[in-house]
Amino acid sequence: MDIMGMMKQAQALQTRMAEAQAELESTLVEGESGAGVVKVTLTAKGQLKKIEIDPSLLKPEEKEILEDLIVSAQAQARARADEAMSEKMKSITGGLQLPPGLKLPF
Repeated sequence: MDIMGMMKQAQALQTRMAEAQAELESTLVEGESGAGVVKVTLTAKGQLKKIEIDPSLLKPEEKEILEDLIVSAQAQARARADEAMSEKMKSITGGLQLPPGLKLPF
């Protein structure tokens, strides 16, 4: 077992992880619901950045529908953010087996 090689590999992984974290903070994903009348934009780390609401939904009697559509659009965007994060992790750790249960800094 080459300890120095493992240490270099761990340092390289740490550097790539920091770079990936910064990239995920600037990667935007969008979710929509109601055939696009509600859209939300999140970072790939899940931070809500923007909500777009079609003016046709801005009626007091449709308040509950609007609230449900926002929740649905956010859930879709969050799923896409999780996908983006998963893909980024695969590209970083490719070939390096991480121990089960290892918590990444995301």
